[in-house]
Amino acid sequence: MNRISLDKSALKAIDEYLEYRSLRIVADDDGGELLTMQEYAAYRSKIVPQRAKNRLYVSFGVPGALDCKLIGPETQCFCTHRYKQHKVDFEEVPSERPLRLPCRVRGCRCSAYRYIPQIGSNHVRCKCKHLPQDHSEDDHICQKCGSCSGFQSTLTCGCGQPSSAHQTLVETKSEREARGKPVGKDVPYAAMGGLTGFSSLVDGYLSLELLKNPF
Repeated sequence: MNRISLDKSALKAIDEYLEYRSLRIVADDDGGELLTMQEYAAYRSKIVPQRAKNRLYVSFGVPGALDCKLIGPETQCFCTHRYKQHKVDFEEVPSERPLRLPCRVRGCRCSAYRYIPQIGSNHVRCKCKHLPQDHSEDDHICQKCGSCSGFQSTLTCGCGQPSSAHQTLVETKSEREARGKPVGKDVPYAAMGGLTGFSSLVDGYLSLELLKNPF
């Protein structure tokens, strides 16, 4: 059996690479080209304190009620691209509300991240009977019919409220704390959205059921 022996500098390089890739510090910001050690050090020294200060929390729910869905890096937007593919890092958080997080994928016209519920792996349909991808990315108007003024689902959420009563909310740490919602620990990871732990992977109404009926 062969053994591989690595010195301290090689082990340090491996740890840094795992941090770079596995912990999603850089995520897609390198454009697919691995940063040099010097570039990564400069990037990390800038982005880590910035994310601790300006992290944005994203949720989907009825205003004043439950967060029915907490958005994470892989959660799809109406435009079909993931949350992590939208602009989520800001040197200074814009003052206007609602906060708009445009898609960064070339050619996509999505100007603001918007969550659309799914049934299993399938997206819900609009009341005009067409799918989200049949609607335009910017104004969400159906491109297959003349009667649709904007995507609206007839789905009823597990919380008991219609999907149309829900909204995608983007908020700062202080705004989320003011609503009495958990913010978790400061982390350097990219595009964490509303995720603060394993429990935030569970839909809001289901987490309430777990509290009522613990194992």
